[in-house]
Amino acid sequence: MSKHVGATAKANALCIGIIMDGNRRWARSHGLPSMKGHAAGLAKAKDVVRHAFAHSSGVGTIILYAFSTENWNRTPEEVAYLLDLFGGALVQELDELSREGIHVRFIGDFARLPEKLRASMRKLEQESVSVDSGKTLVIALSYGGRAEILAATNQLLASGTKNVNTDDFSAALWSAGTKDPDIVIRTGGEKRISNFLPWQSVYSEFFFSDSFWPDFSRAEFDAILESFTARERRRGK
Repeated sequence: MSKHVGATAKANALCIGIIMDGNRRWARSHGLPSMKGHAAGLAKAKDVVRHAFAHSSGVGTIILYAFSTENWNRTPEEVAYLLDLFGGALVQELDELSREGIHVRFIGDFARLPEKLRASMRKLEQESVSVDSGKTLVIALSYGGRAEILAATNQLLASGTKNVNTDDFSAALWSAGTKDPDIVIRTGGEKRISNFLPWQSVYSEFFFSDSFWPDFSRAEFDAILESFTARERRRGK
């Protein structure tokens, strides 16, 4: 399975990265076991993806931070639950989105993922490779920005590449071929990027929501895009 993500969206289409935070806190606030928050978060992800791609602002790529390299440090029970949830999502929700014309790709360090899950990921990527709708959904799974940067560095060192420039380095990243995010949204009230796309987000516009991810609404998403269009992006110029 290639870690490079083919970009099918037009260059001027928006790329939005989303840190889906607050699932467990949402569950506790509703008197539910924390695991139930992850299932609610999955349902919300599907809804937001569909809404975003239908938005008039022209969203071409969505990058969802589904599971970080640090999440492996959670309890074995929670990790197992999340992996089972991802497996079910691949068979059902992501497969459904792919059939609707959304190009699905994965980025991350897959070595620790169960082989059954990796096989499902490969199958879904292969089946959606011919999709050219201008809509790409990237799932960051077992992803960490520092791990990605180290992997790219080691790859370039091993290849003997000299005088590396930014294009060389970007091409060695797991996200190669995917547009850098124009917008990064984080829900859950925290104001940090938590190892999400540190190289790619240097000129992203950041929006932080106090809503737990399962409570994040379409109206809030629309308000973020409206605010984004009003910002002047000079990129250091």
